[in-house]
Amino acid sequence: MGKRELSPINAGSMADIAFLLLIFFLITTTMDVDTGLQRRLPRLPDEDQQEDTSDKIKERNVFVVLINKDDELLVENKPMDLYQLRQKAREFIANPNNAENLPEKETKELPFFGSVFITKNPVISLRNDRGTSYGMYIRVQNELVAAKQELRDEISIQQFGAKFDDLTEDQMDAVKNYYPSVLSEAEPKNIGGK
Repeated sequence: MGKRELSPINAGSMADIAFLLLIFFLITTTMDVDTGLQRRLPRLPDEDQQEDTSDKIKERNVFVVLINKDDELLVENKPMDLYQLRQKAREFIANPNNAENLPEKETKELPFFGSVFITKNPVISLRNDRGTSYGMYIRVQNELVAAKQELRDEISIQQFGAKFDDLTEDQMDAVKNYYPSVLSEAEPKNIGGK
């Protein structure tokens, strides 16, 4: 008996099948796209610009928000729940009753508004612990940004009959000057212990 010769396997269609499988997996696989915060970083100061020490920010013009490793808030050295933060931030930015423990107010001439009595340089300082959860950090930031946005929407509707995002660029600039505020984020530290 003789040896039987093996016939070669036709592999011509294997490449087609592999290509079809590759296309199938590419089409059916979902890709998670990371979304970030829409924040604009401050411009770098000019090299020849020197630090002006005469214009230090007064303590009453700074709203301090701390988040510890257990996701607990300390606002202006007092414990606070997240649901109270937006209202406190609104009160700080606007200082409606010209309280002495809230930002200073000044009379300023603004386009579209005329002479107005508004807060002078309110700064919201946010600092978190290295152990703070990302979710809590984002929720706190959202509340602080929403406080400013609500105030700007209210004055925009009152003055122009439209929300802030629907205004012209000149109108937006006037509203930004009406409710100025800066969100300052410090580098995380171990606020709540180890």
